[in-house]
Amino acid sequence: MPAQDQPALLWSPSPERIARSRMRQYMDWLARERGLTFSDYDALWRWSVEDLEGFWASLWDYFEIKAHKPYEKVLAKRTMPGAQWFTGAELNFVDQILRHETPERPAILYASEQAPLQAMSWAELRRQAGAVAAHLRRQGVKRGDRVVAYAPNTPQTIIAFMAVASLGAVWSVCAPDMGLQAVLDRFRQIEPVALFAVPSCSYGGKTHDKRPVIDDLIKALPSLRDIIVMPAEGSGDMALPAGLRRADWNEITAQPADLHVAPVPFDHPLWIVYSSGTTGLPKPIVHGHGGILVEILKMMALHNDLGPDDVFHWYSSTGWIMWNAQMAGLLTGATIALYDGSPGWPDWSRLWRFAGEAKLTFFGAGAAFFANCLKAEIKPRDVADLSHLRTVGSTGSPLSEDAYAWIYRELGPDIWLTPISGGTDFAGAFVAGCPILPVYIGEMQCRCLGADIQAYDDAGNPLADEVGELVCASPIPSMPLHLWNDKDGSRYRDSYFDMYPGKWRHGDWIRITPRGGAIIYGRSDATINRHGLRLGTAEIYRAVEELPEVLDSLVVDLEYLGRDSYMPLFVVLRPGLALDAALKDKINQAIRKAVSARFVPNDIFQIAEVPRTLSGKKLEVPVKKILLGQPVDKVANPGTMANPGSLAWFVDFAARHAEQQKAGAA
Repeated sequence: MPAQDQPALLWSPSPERIARSRMRQYMDWLARERGLTFSDYDALWRWSVEDLEGFWASLWDYFEIKAHKPYEKVLAKRTMPGAQWFTGAELNFVDQILRHETPERPAILYASEQAPLQAMSWAELRRQAGAVAAHLRRQGVKRGDRVVAYAPNTPQTIIAFMAVASLGAVWSVCAPDMGLQAVLDRFRQIEPVALFAVPSCSYGGKTHDKRPVIDDLIKALPSLRDIIVMPAEGSGDMALPAGLRRADWNEITAQPADLHVAPVPFDHPLWIVYSSGTTGLPKPIVHGHGGILVEILKMMALHNDLGPDDVFHWYSSTGWIMWNAQMAGLLTGATIALYDGSPGWPDWSRLWRFAGEAKLTFFGAGAAFFANCLKAEIKPRDVADLSHLRTVGSTGSPLSEDAYAWIYRELGPDIWLTPISGGTDFAGAFVAGCPILPVYIGEMQCRCLGADIQAYDDAGNPLADEVGELVCASPIPSMPLHLWNDKDGSRYRDSYFDMYPGKWRHGDWIRITPRGGAIIYGRSDATINRHGLRLGTAEIYRAVEELPEVLDSLVVDLEYLGRDSYMPLFVVLRPGLALDAALKDKINQAIRKAVSARFVPNDIFQIAEVPRTLSGKKLEVPVKKILLGQPVDKVANPGTMANPGSLAWFVDFAARHAEQQKAGAA
């Protein structure tokens, strides 16, 4: 993709905002304590990736990491994979949360579809975590044991995590909207000894009984010894098989117990998270206490500009890495605000009303949420008092230019918009926001400190202002320790280091702009290659979904051996509309204008819905594989999908298309 003219400037930080930002305060600290001065953010970033040891050591000191044993060396081994960080140090992620305990503000605000806004104090957070940890200790849970949860986005789930981590046990969670097989595909790999489970959950105005799923989970996980039944509305008692010890959350937390936090090595496993699992078994990714602590502190404090005066919300389920990120707001002393339920029920203004009720200063959500608000013509400031709101975050997929414009039109010119792009794989962001930089439409502000992000061509050469593979050329502390049960490390290496040995290939198309910002163009493995020109799918989505008739879209490029590629476009239209010749022509003209005539699709088809993961990502690659003839059960895992029934249309389409190909060949 060629370089573009400078995009429209949407926001510039005021001198006052720059001065009070944590990024500016960190730069002042570097000048005062290290004698390091930087003319601008770009100079700071370059130092952070050229002097990895100096940069990460400075964060350790700046954030005053509470360590039970000091580190001996910042980076003892620099290779990827296998970098060794802060060797000799002992700490615990939970200590960094509890150091912010204060009676002056709550730790957690919480609301759901059924529950009004309520608050939990820091003292109550510590008390309940201590009680749950004491119960687990009495049941014999020890360092290194895996403890899992089938639980929603509630304070109890965060308390359970803190209790598990405080013992040095290893946490893993699945959302209760995930199907049985999807949960088993994850938990069976790690052999948990204890399960936190909620017998019912509410979503979209309906209560869902999860007891049959929990019963099947217990039967299929022979390593389980204990279950802790978490509170939920609208559910009856649970009958459990013999031999499994049961405890009830309310009974456990009624027993007072001090929270004793066990120090663990820097690289001791903290949690296991999972790749999307759209094909094959999901990768169980193991992250360490220390690596996650320093990476997320950097992200939350410096790039998100969070501190003790903030009320932080990022809409998420427990099945998305943004749940971990939302919880990690506690590391900065911020109050975190949880909402459990559908963002679109009873309508798309619900989360904005929650933002007003909780007096949020930071509101984050997936890009699809903002697109839905735009399409539904939501007026956030008409339904809620958003006078406290100063920052809006977005992630999950590229945020369209229309959504950028909608946010500034509807929320006001003083809002700082900070889209980010990263991943579950390292529980962080590669490109994100910076409170001392301007915001340009369609562009993320910067490469994150300590993240040596480059755009590479196929030969491994860095590109300037051109689209290439997103590569992290140097290690960061939160990269996986390993994948669970990947004894020789081959699956880990094949997942991230196969294309550029010693460099992390993330699987996204990226362009680093002359301003030092970045634009993500979609997944590189769903790339369109037309007439020798490559294009990320996000380019086409921007053009198509700007049309008022189009609600959603999906495009794939099918390459048949010995034949020209075939690129169909699938569109979801507004209710009552039909895809006729005039609308097809309008869509094609939009692509010609915004992208190129080379990327006009071969055909356009109307569909009922675009297949998506639970976190809202379009399933481009599985659909591509289905249309290339692979069986649906080999390429997509229904339990990880928000709408698994949507694949049936594509299976039928693939069969019809194959018949047409045969007829044409004959």
